[in-house]
Order: sequence, then structure tokens, then C-alpha cells
Amino acid sequence: MKKAFLFLGLLAGTTLAFSQSVKLQKGYYKPSTGTYVAPHYKTESNNTNWDNFSTKGNTNYSTGTDGTKAKDYSVEAYNYGSGQTIQTGSRGGQYYINSNGNKTYVPKR
Repeated sequence: MKKAFLFLGLLAGTTLAFSQSVKLQKGYYKPSTGTYVAPHYKTESNNTNWDNFSTKGNTNYSTGTDGTKAKDYSVEAYNYGSGQTIQTGSRGGQYYINSNGNKTYVPKR
């Protein structure tokens, strides 16, 4: 009986977690490049990256890929861009220029 309650509790928690934060993004063309982006699942926009598929500790259940970005306010976030100058964009995002010359956005500190 205990196992049944535990299973139902885990199932309900998992269902609530995914139903509140995941949506299907329709396919669209990127105006800047003209390339087509196929429909895909993504997390709802909010003020943190803790629940994003791209964050360490999270897995995109539709593709099976693990996240690689540090969680906001984590110890790893404080070490982002070690030795690089952190710049602030016009909309408040912070980034540094990586070795390829591209912007790499950093988690909130």
C-alpha cells in the first residue's frame, strides 16, 4: 500500500511539474536568417533557468539531451567566463565574448 501511494505521489508531482512549465512551440521562419525552425517543446518563460531543458540537472524528455548551462545563482554561475570581461546588453542580459568571437550569455549571479 505504501508503494502505491509513493508511486501516485511521484506521478502527480511529475505531471504537475511538466504541465505547468512546458509548451509546444510552433514551427517558424527566423527573419534574420530565413531558416525554418521545426516545432519543438520548450519551457515557459519565467525569471529563472532552473526549470529550463538547457540547465544542468535537467533533461529534455522529448530529445533525451541533458542540460549544460549552470543554474542561476549557483556556484558555477559565479565562475562563468573565468577571466573574461562580463558585459551587459541593452535589455539587461549579461554576456562575455568567447574564443570564437560570439556572445555567451551568463546565468544570473
